[in-house]
Amino acid sequence: MIIGDDIISISDARAHDIRSIIQANIAGKSCGIYSVCCTHPLILEAAVDQAIADGGLLLVEATANQVNQFGGYTGMTPADFRLFVESIASQRGLPLTRLALGGDHLGPVAWTAEPAAIALAKACDLVAAFAEAGFVKIHLDCSMPLQGDPDVLDDSIIAARAAELCARAELAAIAKFGSSSISYVIGTEVPPPGGASEQLAEVPATDVEAAHCTLVTHRQAFEAAGLNDAWRRVIGLVVQPGVEFDNASVIDYPAGNAAKLRDLAEGWREAIAFEAHSTDYQLPQALAALVENHFAILKVGPALTFALREALFALSHIEDELVESAQRSDLRAVCERRMRDVPGAWNKFYHGDETELRLLRRYSFSDRIRYYWPDPALDLAVERLIANIDAHAIPAGLLSQYLPVEFEAVRQGTLMPDARSLIRHKIRTALLPYAAACSPAVTIREDFQS
Repeated sequence: MIIGDDIISISDARAHDIRSIIQANIAGKSCGIYSVCCTHPLILEAAVDQAIADGGLLLVEATANQVNQFGGYTGMTPADFRLFVESIASQRGLPLTRLALGGDHLGPVAWTAEPAAIALAKACDLVAAFAEAGFVKIHLDCSMPLQGDPDVLDDSIIAARAAELCARAELAAIAKFGSSSISYVIGTEVPPPGGASEQLAEVPATDVEAAHCTLVTHRQAFEAAGLNDAWRRVIGLVVQPGVEFDNASVIDYPAGNAAKLRDLAEGWREAIAFEAHSTDYQLPQALAALVENHFAILKVGPALTFALREALFALSHIEDELVESAQRSDLRAVCERRMRDVPGAWNKFYHGDETELRLLRRYSFSDRIRYYWPDPALDLAVERLIANIDAHAIPAGLLSQYLPVEFEAVRQGTLMPDARSLIRHKIRTALLPYAAACSPAVTIREDFQS
């Protein structure tokens, strides 16, 4: 683990690495960085393995709902989350100098039902906790109305609140480490976390004048708050490139619509690139086009948990063939039962008759099932599934039936056929297009080591 003065120098190096990537992208180099927005240990293990193979920097981010000063829905504070991710990185052999941690949607999102003064005070404590824990990238998100606010907030209000949060993060970092090297992301056009709940036909890209206004308004708010040095460390603006996914479909990136945004990034006086949210399930060529158009930060989350679910369900089908019924994990049935018993994470987002709801609970691209993996019953079922798979030699034909890409990797001798290796490999197939888009040295291949 990082202790003492080491966290200062390592944090500075990580922040410098991220800003160097942004500067190179704005200068015209085909490079970027993808952000893994997940907290599941198997996904983080797969991401660490991919970073080791890439030879680059791994950026892992947690949202304010997942991780906060009260524990979030993961039960972890920012300091807990740092230790959790660093432990996984160390165990799998990734140098901690190549691990950067970020906070996503940091603001009053978890306290929107409370009066503005109370919600913003909690949001200030939130960003301070992230700063004190050594996180090097913070997305300041004050786009949501709070109790007593109008339904739509003016850019100036959002910018002033973002500056207030930034000031608190800077003070916390300086008090803890003597200086601040935090890189910030701003932006008011923030898509719904986890994808849209309604069916979409198209998603318009952010208007270039609106993006320009957001930059100017935030710069003025930062300067008014005496945050000139922090403004120089603003590396990203969240805008909508025209991508999204809903429960059943993906809106692909219309690269031609981003020309004016590209010009804005190249003409802005500081090196500020765009951060693209909801890039999950985009085609490899779309991810590469996003990076080319200065969407240098690509966020991915549900696509990785979707791949995790695919791998687990595939293994549960294999288990059905190999294990007597009394000894099986019955993972798919346990998932269905727990989601029906505790519907709060999906019933606002899925609509239809019982057949449609059952399919959405299992196979929706928004992957609301990801909120249930920490459930003790599901956690026990997953561990039992893994133990059952590892207790049997999977016949080649059976592996090919349910995990054909992994079957080919096993045949080539680059993948062990144990359960966790198969799961990590499946996740990496979803992550690899991001690595290839962000680094010309990475090629999409199916025979990588795992």
